[in-house]
Amino acid sequence: MSKGIIFLAAGGTGGHLFPAEALAYKLRDRGYSVHLVTDSRAERYAGSFPADEIHVVPSATIGSKNPVKLARSLLTLWSGMRAARKLIRNIRPSCVVGFGGYPTIPPLLAATRMGIPSVIHEQNAVMGRANKALAGRVQAIAGGFLPENGGAYPEKTVTTGNPVRPAVLEAAKRPYVPSGPDEPFNLVVFGGSQGAQFFSKAIPTAVSLLEEPLRNRLRITQQVRVEDMATVNNCVVHLQMGAEIAPFFNDMADRIGAAHLVICRSGASTVSEIAVIGRPAILVPYPYALDHDQAANAAALAANGGAKVIAQSELSAEKLSAILRGSLNSPEKLAKMAAAAKLTGKPDAANLLADLVEAIADKRSIAEFKGAGA
Repeated sequence: MSKGIIFLAAGGTGGHLFPAEALAYKLRDRGYSVHLVTDSRAERYAGSFPADEIHVVPSATIGSKNPVKLARSLLTLWSGMRAARKLIRNIRPSCVVGFGGYPTIPPLLAATRMGIPSVIHEQNAVMGRANKALAGRVQAIAGGFLPENGGAYPEKTVTTGNPVRPAVLEAAKRPYVPSGPDEPFNLVVFGGSQGAQFFSKAIPTAVSLLEEPLRNRLRITQQVRVEDMATVNNCVVHLQMGAEIAPFFNDMADRIGAAHLVICRSGASTVSEIAVIGRPAILVPYPYALDHDQAANAAALAANGGAKVIAQSELSAEKLSAILRGSLNSPEKLAKMAAAAKLTGKPDAANLLADLVEAIADKRSIAEFKGAGA
């Protein structure tokens, strides 16, 4: 018999949905029924999401200064909140957990107004705008990188880390084995839906500047936007690169586990997964992130020696090629980075977050939870 129903509300991107997915597995293991509340963008990810039901509610971003667009967005959010109220009234969840993104605003606003226990989880080192709008209303704030003693709500903030999916925990079991001279070198490159464009040009150009013996060692997995596929594929053929390119990889955790080096953006889930798996990384924060959260996330891993952080504006093809050359020739250095990354990982984050959600669902106060040392 189910212990109750938990609503997980997440924006329709991997960065929001992956930690929600990890929590969903834990809650189901503990006897809860899990429902996902999201927007239409989540369809690409939600097919394997471990939810008993998936509910799509209307939502919109509030980014435009155009009064007509702003009014339309507010109307959509109001419609979404009405839909969320009806959903909550019919299903009566024990708790609603938000993972950021504007699609979380309607269900969390509805829940807090109806007196339903609620939690938000912030993946980044800097709180996103949707979570900022909700932080004052919820009973607890769980943080991936947020400090417990800082921020606007230290009394109800708990640093749980970012939950990672079972596939990541499985990949973490694989030890890092350096690539020796003349051995294949697995390079994994990805950047999310917005962040991959820069790498589409930078990686092939940097590889072209390598000496042929080094270039021949590379085995590249690269996430490439659909609109860049033809161009990158032409480069792969021209350079005779050992490369597999695709807009999306369903087995990215396994590919990171097999990597000798990762080059990527520094979204919170990405940084957390690299740390749990324990792989050396070159992090290139997405320069157009609204709150510069990616730079803060990257700094958290780099501080312990698990990654190098390079601003996109400073990463020329020549510099990137030199980094690849140094990496191919320095297996011991990469092994040290991998070990440092692993030490910063929080593989138990999903359990810690599940403990917090259960406490709030049971209407325990955050002070009681912290006092119990759960």
